[in-house]
Amino acid sequence: MAGILTALLSGALMSIQGVFNTEVTKQTSTWLAAGWVQISAFVVCLAAWCITGREPIGDLFRVKPWYLLLGGAIGAFITITVIWSMAGLGPAKAAMLIVISQLAAAWLIELFGLFGMEKTDFTVRKLIGMAIAVVGIVVFQWE
Repeated sequence: MAGILTALLSGALMSIQGVFNTEVTKQTSTWLAAGWVQISAFVVCLAAWCITGREPIGDLFRVKPWYLLLGGAIGAFITITVIWSMAGLGPAKAAMLIVISQLAAAWLIELFGLFGMEKTDFTVRKLIGMAIAVVGIVVFQWE
C-alpha cells in the first residue's frame, strides 16, 4: 500500500512541478528555469544527506557500470522536455503522453532486461494494457 501511495504522490508532484517549471520558464528562460530546478534539487539532496546518513561521497566512484551515474544529466533533459511539452500541449495532455512514454519504456526495459533489470516474459495482457492506455489518450484528446 505504501508503494501505491508513494507512486500516486510522485505522479501528482511531477505534474505540479511541470506546471511550476513551465511558469518559471515563461518569466525567465528555459535554461535558467531548468538550472534552478537542478540547483534547488541539489540543495535539498545535500541537506537530506547531511541529516540522514552521510555515506562516503567516494562510493559514487565505485558505481558500476559507470553510465548509471548519468541519472542527473538525464534529469536535466527530463526537466527541459516536460517544460516544453507542457507549454505546447498543456498540463493534462502532456502528462498523459509522458506517462504513456514512461510505461512503454519501463515495459521495454523489463521485457529485454536492459540496464541490469530482471527480464520478464512478453504477455498479451500487458500489450492490451498499453493499447488501452493509448486509446485513453486518443479519447481524451478527441473533440
